[in-house]
Amino acid sequence: MRNRLATYNGAAAFAALADPTRRAVLDLLRAGSLSAGQIAHAFPVSRPAISKHLRLLRRARLVEQRRLGRLRLYSLNPDPLKAVDSWLERYRSFWSANLASLKRFVESEYQNEKTAARARRKARARKRI
Repeated sequence: MRNRLATYNGAAAFAALADPTRRAVLDLLRAGSLSAGQIAHAFPVSRPAISKHLRLLRRARLVEQRRLGRLRLYSLNPDPLKAVDSWLERYRSFWSANLASLKRFVESEYQNEKTAARARRKARARKRI
């Protein structure tokens, strides 16, 4: 049987982030460590369901678990998110360029409409005279 930590790749992080509940769990953990019960209390699903989400987040190494007596405390591990961020970086430049182009287009259209509206007002004013 393979050791999952030794064969880890970034795909596990993407798979874990695909679910909105798991993303919400990560949002909760940004504020600090929480027990499984505290995390489960924040959601309208059963504790076993939250346990499954936490297990997947642990396998993706997005959260770390430590024991404190009977409690299991979970905390955010931001390292796998760096792989996600570096992948997204390529698309940020794509969107930045396209959004800048869209902005120029919209501003140009706005100026054209203002010019056309001004011309229509002048034409109406000439007709009244």
